[in-house]
Amino acid sequence: MGVIAAVAGASGYGGGELLRLLLAHPEIEIGVLAANTSAGLPVTDVHPNLPDLEGRVFTDAEALAAAEADVVFLALPHGQSAAVAATLPGTVRVVDLGADHRLADPQAWRRAYGGEHAGTWTYGMPELPGARARIAASRRVAAPGCYPTASTLALAPLLAAGLVEPQDLSVVAASGTSGAGRSAKVNLLGSEVMGDLTAYKVGTHQHRPEIVQALSGVAGTAVSLSFTPVLAPLPRGILATCSGRATAAGADSDAVYEALRSAYAGEPFVRVLPPGRWPHAAATLGGNAVHVQGTYDAESGRAIVVSAIDNLGKGAAGQALQCANLMLGLAETAGLTAQGIAP
Repeated sequence: MGVIAAVAGASGYGGGELLRLLLAHPEIEIGVLAANTSAGLPVTDVHPNLPDLEGRVFTDAEALAAAEADVVFLALPHGQSAAVAATLPGTVRVVDLGADHRLADPQAWRRAYGGEHAGTWTYGMPELPGARARIAASRRVAAPGCYPTASTLALAPLLAAGLVEPQDLSVVAASGTSGAGRSAKVNLLGSEVMGDLTAYKVGTHQHRPEIVQALSGVAGTAVSLSFTPVLAPLPRGILATCSGRATAAGADSDAVYEALRSAYAGEPFVRVLPPGRWPHAAATLGGNAVHVQGTYDAESGRAIVVSAIDNLGKGAAGQALQCANLMLGLAETAGLTAQGIAP
């Protein structure tokens, strides 16, 4: 028998994407599938795209405590993972796709999400300096959010290379509607979303402190970030335009490009596109890839990097599986691909 994975929140978009990836994993078998609001329902009633799970039924989260599992994925809404994690044996590896354990500062957590901070786990973005070793040695890992993944991987190389001022960073990122979860909301109805772009939680989005935390770690000093999220009329995908004021008058596009290329040489999932080719969100769909491209805007004195990810892939389920592979001593790329689907 191979490695067994259990999933809490398996009926949601992130949970469903995780199941799709696990079905193709060469060394992981799918164990208990928990989904409290869907407990008792056949899995294929909720995820008809997963016919190989025909006959499987969702259970409730209480079953996870006694379930046979080597790794448990928590694909739950923010604020719900900690209670479930507390019931799991310490010997079981756990990857939290939610935000409960991402932030180190309890006050930042309270401001962003409300309620009490549940503690900090190892941050699961393998491409950051030193992160792979920390993830591999951990039994509890907090997978990053979708906006933080797109933003951090765009700006981290520029900060590490000293090309941009840490106190003048900006991100404007558009995301598909699946980033808001599967629960019914009037503002996410097709009639409300189609043909429209809407900025929301401007200057107050809960992912900003996570981006600031990750980038501050790379910069070695506190960063200042303006973050504007935009709801886009598409099911999945993120396109983020990230910039910072250049530190030197001699900065140019070649320096920006070289910083990206050097930082991600050999990375299995980050693709620095050829000069002149800019990321498309659709090109990353279905994969665990990050597409990045950068330039220098001499008129404004800002270095700019555009990144694209699938918010359900590298922004959620794919990244969680990437972390689990490291934690379990498996090939990091097992069950994952950098190739997208089209059209």
